[in-house]
Amino acid sequence: MEKNWVWKPKPDATLVKALSEEINVSEPAASILVQRGINSYEVAKTFFRPGIEHLHDPFLMKDMDKAVNRLSEAIANEEKIMVYGDYDVDGTTSVALVVGFLREIHKNIEFYIPDRYAEGYGISELGVRFAAENGNTLMIALDCGIKAMDKVKIANELGLDMIICDHHLPGNEVPAAIAVLDPKQLDCEYPFKELSGCGVGFKLLQGFCLQQGIPLKQLYQYLDLVAVSIASDIVPIVGENRVLAYFGLKKLNAKPSPGLQAIKNNCAYKREFDISAVVFGIGPRINATGRIAHAKDSVNLLLSKGVEEANNFALMAESKNTERKGYDMTITSEALELIESAPNFADAYSTVLFKQDWHKGVIGIVASRCIDKYYRPTIILTESNGKATGSARSVAGFDVYKAIEECSDLLDQFGGHQFAAGLTMPLHNVPDFQKKFEEVVANTMLPEYRYPQIIIDADLNFDQISTSFYKILQQMAPFGPHNMPPVFQTPSVKSVYTPRLLKEEHLKLTLKQQGCEKTFDAIGFGMGEYYDMVSRGMPFSVVYAIEENTYMNKTSLQLLLKDIKFD
Repeated sequence: MEKNWVWKPKPDATLVKALSEEINVSEPAASILVQRGINSYEVAKTFFRPGIEHLHDPFLMKDMDKAVNRLSEAIANEEKIMVYGDYDVDGTTSVALVVGFLREIHKNIEFYIPDRYAEGYGISELGVRFAAENGNTLMIALDCGIKAMDKVKIANELGLDMIICDHHLPGNEVPAAIAVLDPKQLDCEYPFKELSGCGVGFKLLQGFCLQQGIPLKQLYQYLDLVAVSIASDIVPIVGENRVLAYFGLKKLNAKPSPGLQAIKNNCAYKREFDISAVVFGIGPRINATGRIAHAKDSVNLLLSKGVEEANNFALMAESKNTERKGYDMTITSEALELIESAPNFADAYSTVLFKQDWHKGVIGIVASRCIDKYYRPTIILTESNGKATGSARSVAGFDVYKAIEECSDLLDQFGGHQFAAGLTMPLHNVPDFQKKFEEVVANTMLPEYRYPQIIIDADLNFDQISTSFYKILQQMAPFGPHNMPPVFQTPSVKSVYTPRLLKEEHLKLTLKQQGCEKTFDAIGFGMGEYYDMVSRGMPFSVVYAIEENTYMNKTSLQLLLKDIKFD
């Protein structure tokens, strides 16, 4: 698939030179920093050396005082508290965080995760009634609830108070709960808007600690869970998220909880865990139980106190993840066949597919796989409880949530954000929804969003690449949305030796740029299609990130290729 190369605007040369001199880094490194808003010594110091003291005051969040007061009252009166969370990674880590922390000081704590198939996304009436019938007087809802007006009304009628901790976009009104914590509320003045659901739960506990005089170190031991939620929920890793992720990854790599350590043991990953390793290693294993069985098993895994218990739950998660991969492959194959057989396949702006027997637990993954092959906003639907229910995924730059909102007259419910959403509708509305969603996307998608883009930070010559340059780049980690690993473009390169084709699909070669003496090994995953042209000695331009590669105890810099264009 052809990719558009898009360069970031060049930063002001005067600022670059000044920062280069002020913090003693090369101008190419200073240029990358200025592009990201790091334009002075003080800003650079905060960026490169995040401090736990940089976390915001939790009481700046709307309703935080009400939430902390109600939680404190419940604990003082020995009330029974239900912690309720969504079935994805963000939801289950949120529940594990709040339950794990509160159980240290309060014995009457239960948790509830809705069944993906019987109850669906968000706060369920079944869950609310279960909490009330079992003597709970307070429910803390995590990673969900911002649109649960009717469920909160039922809770109020049953004498069950609710604290909602959510990070999704609110509607025109919010539920009549005791407290609603969501920094995305228009009248919430909290300075950072992009917390994960687990992050909002963390802020509630931070506020509780400050009010009750509990040492914050007691809470910080759970930061590995917060880092896993930040990585897996694909929230921007800037501001407060960067601080939480930075210290959470330190905990994950040095002394993780038994549950996370057991998951790590099953990942084929030998280096320190970074955001990417969490996304592709830890996240899918936590998610798998909720996709295939019930996500309460993931919470039990994350709450494990002993090694044996953790390992048993981790083996179960591993088994479910293997099962999930099988469904994933089968349904993706069927979905791609449906796309390719559609009469308007070549001209379509979107993909909306429905098949009655597709496994609900993997349709979000399948939507992403379809985008990898055919770059269009994609919704995969299946039947559940007599309704068509599905997951939406988007392409860079296009707001799929707004597009779904334009079709809300055909839906029973929907929720999510710019790049991912869930929705439910009557079965008979599927054809009308397919038609209307296609019209909305066709009328609102800008031409540049129809093809995948590679965002390039800067042009770079090979003689500007050095170990010291790479070390500066590495200090910009943790990388993730809004702080991605820097990507560079170098023109006029050739393969020095005959390239190799690994597993018939990956391109391995050594590159030399015209006019430069340095050579660099490079790897292009899934780029075997370029083998013949590269072998002929044709000059080309490359887009790449820089990484370290260790082979036979020797570590050297390597280029991780993103794309190739021949001159």
